Amino acid sequence: MNEVTQEEILKLLCQRLTGLAKADFEITAETNLITQLAIDSIKLLNLIMEIEDNFDISVPVNALTDVITVRDLADLIYRIKSESK
Repeated sequence: MNEVTQEEILKLLCQRLTGLAKADFEITAETNLITQLAIDSIKLLNLIMEIEDNFDISVPVNALTDVITVRDLADLIYRIKSESK
């Protein structure tokens, strides 16, 4: 994947996370990954592996400690992607 913006990353994450949400739940940038989507450590690791493959990056596990919302995750991916240029 070439240059992607933070908004494109956010949009892709929202689309991907829709499959983990209840049918009538809308995923937004402020959706809480743990309390609203009930993402446990296994789901999170699977999501991170998918993100790493999709964006050709490596996400350090300790970087996830500050990730609470979908926007936090998008910002982290964007930052890692930018640093890996």
